[in-house]
Amino acid sequence: MTQNVPRLQHLIDGKLVDSQSQQWRDVVNPATQEVVARVPFATPDELEAAVASARKAYQGWRNTGQGTRMRVMLRFQQLLREHTGELAELITREHGKTLPDAEGEVGRGLEVVEHACAIASLQLGEYAENAASGIDVYTLVQPLGVCAGITAFNFPVMLPCFMFPLAISVGNTFVLKPSEQDPSASLRLAQLALEAGVPPGVLNVVHGGPDIANGLCEHPEVKAVSFIGSTRVGTELYRRASNAGKRCQAMMGAKNHCVILPDADREAALNHLVGAAFGAAGQRCMATSVAVLVGQAREWLPDFIERAKRLKVNAGTDRQADLGPLVSPSAKERVERLIAQGVQEGAELLLDGRDPKVPGFESGNFVGPTVFAGVKPGMAIYEEEIFGPVLCVACVDTLEDAVAFVNANPNGNGVALFTQDGGAARYFQNAIDVGQVGINIPIPVPVAWFSFTGSRGSKLGDLGPNGKQAVQFWTQTKTVTARWSAHGKGVNTTITMK
Repeated sequence: MTQNVPRLQHLIDGKLVDSQSQQWRDVVNPATQEVVARVPFATPDELEAAVASARKAYQGWRNTGQGTRMRVMLRFQQLLREHTGELAELITREHGKTLPDAEGEVGRGLEVVEHACAIASLQLGEYAENAASGIDVYTLVQPLGVCAGITAFNFPVMLPCFMFPLAISVGNTFVLKPSEQDPSASLRLAQLALEAGVPPGVLNVVHGGPDIANGLCEHPEVKAVSFIGSTRVGTELYRRASNAGKRCQAMMGAKNHCVILPDADREAALNHLVGAAFGAAGQRCMATSVAVLVGQAREWLPDFIERAKRLKVNAGTDRQADLGPLVSPSAKERVERLIAQGVQEGAELLLDGRDPKVPGFESGNFVGPTVFAGVKPGMAIYEEEIFGPVLCVACVDTLEDAVAFVNANPNGNGVALFTQDGGAARYFQNAIDVGQVGINIPIPVPVAWFSFTGSRGSKLGDLGPNGKQAVQFWTQTKTVTARWSAHGKGVNTTITMK
């Protein structure tokens, strides 16, 4: 029964607004199947109201001083610190990840807000005095207008932080559509931004599904769209936004590899691999889903299996748990289907995490650590992003073989190398065709003042979130060529400036 379950509201023009929608979705605790909230799928009028509010607020906000915008971000980052526990509990309740992992997610989002606090220096233009005689040339870094963000379920705080803090800091207004699977943390995040001083209309939140995402991509008032999620959805949204003549960045699917050389620190490499493969139940776009063991490192596999067996599977509210549940029953069914398909295709199932026993949470969407060996290209478990706690293991003879193996995969989100050989690391970082590289770092998501730089099949659009690329994505450059002189020097019909 859902009569007494909280009904989530939209955030439009600085106010929480009841939806008039006839279409609602249950938000379910994945550890218990308890309905914890109901989320509306916005009507076309509600989407229009959010965009209209952002459009109305734009001129006033873009002309607000950089110092004022910076101080809003300073207050926002303080509120994020103070409300980390609250946000983490919302994440765990609706997504399922463990509380420590959820707190870490808020911390990564906080990094971006802290970076946005430096907007006064990030939004600087360039100036050249006397670029030609008596002529000065300078650039203005200006906002675009109304912008939008569409986020996946796996990071309901971090992903919105990858979008709206920098977007509004440079003077844009924003409409956010969070995932309908776990929207409460995203909505609360936006409320904290308004509490920090973001004016009404500058940041709006509308809930919904594909129709709202498509509507934002095609709306004539929206100038730029950021999407982080699956390849299938991202490709379609990018097509819609591009066809509508607007900027779009789409960070999409992945198949991240971890290459381990036999000279690596064995203890560190195996522990990092366990965490990167199975943390957040594998529901990270940067999760390590393929281990490539080089040479004698293949002998470490039994040790890895023993470490994986010791991980604790439980509800995310258990602070000693290593893995929580998957986000939904359908996600669990998909992961289990791919595990069965891996067995059918001839991969060796060394550790089977299906149907773990979790006392008190028998109806939860749990899958334990799962490991396949003998995985080859062409197998479904290698070709598809499983998005669960499943590690595929391949063995090769040389580092060059490992580089060729990774580069043959169509995705290019992240990759890691474990070694104590600086020469091998330098060769790897230059030869590998992947956007984000970790050297003895298993999940190489860069700090927020560097850009998130996935490549190939994992990214559409030239510019990624965070860092300098994000500032470029959310702004346009205007170049001014100016002459101020007391007397003209006659007619000049050439294009030369002297």
